[in-house]
Amino acid sequence: MSAPSSVMTSSVASVNDAPIGIFDSGVGGLTVARAVIDQLPHEQILYVGDTARGPYGPRSLAEVRQFALEIMDGLVARGVKMIVIACNTVSAVALEVVQKHAKVPVVGVILPGAEAAVRASKSKRIGVIGTVGTIASNAYANAIRLCDPQASVTGQACPLFVPLAEEGWTDHAATELIAKEYLFPLKLHKIDTLVLGCTHYPILRSVIQEVVGAGVTLVDSGEATAQVVADLLDEKGLRNMSSARANVQFFVSDIPHKFAEVGERFLGERLGRVRRAEGAF
Repeated sequence: MSAPSSVMTSSVASVNDAPIGIFDSGVGGLTVARAVIDQLPHEQILYVGDTARGPYGPRSLAEVRQFALEIMDGLVARGVKMIVIACNTVSAVALEVVQKHAKVPVVGVILPGAEAAVRASKSKRIGVIGTVGTIASNAYANAIRLCDPQASVTGQACPLFVPLAEEGWTDHAATELIAKEYLFPLKLHKIDTLVLGCTHYPILRSVIQEVVGAGVTLVDSGEATAQVVADLLDEKGLRNMSSARANVQFFVSDIPHKFAEVGERFLGERLGRVRRAEGAF
């Protein structure tokens, strides 16, 4: 049954002012949050890092789906108007489950990254780097081939990039050495586009670019996702029309101080107050 127009107008206004929920298994998703904030500076953001149970990569599919649904329930209960799954692992194995159960639009990071890679590539030789779990899932390869069946996709797991990013070793000799080892097979395949398929990897963007060469276009899935979020808000009439700078809230499921310390590198600014949530959220 349709509501009276006056009620609808009030409802739309309140929904537009509602926050966008962004969640990840830890700090990595802050690179996605950064991209969303840059693209949509007037949107309220509610970020959840499940630091007590992350990383999700080694977890079973059933566990990841359970955690994702729990956090989704918490975000919906807090009145978010959209959910962004910043975690590549969740996007790979639980996106459809969350979309099915959520009462708000849900965006993952894999399809936007895949679409951006296909647009950027001229040779159709695309590389993807990510965690062991993300690469093993073939989620990016499948999404890229869905966008362009003729694309050649080469995946490479780079698990050590995560601790290097969290340590802030962006210019360390060890990072360059490890990057050369990981990225050598991709250079052999003569890729012209490389998807940074883990939210930690943009922190190491400069060393990755140096190793693969200036001729390879790097695709940040977070930046591509932020554009999809902006387009979807406009499509559904959900954009916050306020001119005020957005308020960003941070919740974690474990001790906040370490998250705040490391998170500064990922967000590019001080996080302010980080609150500990009950359970997952």
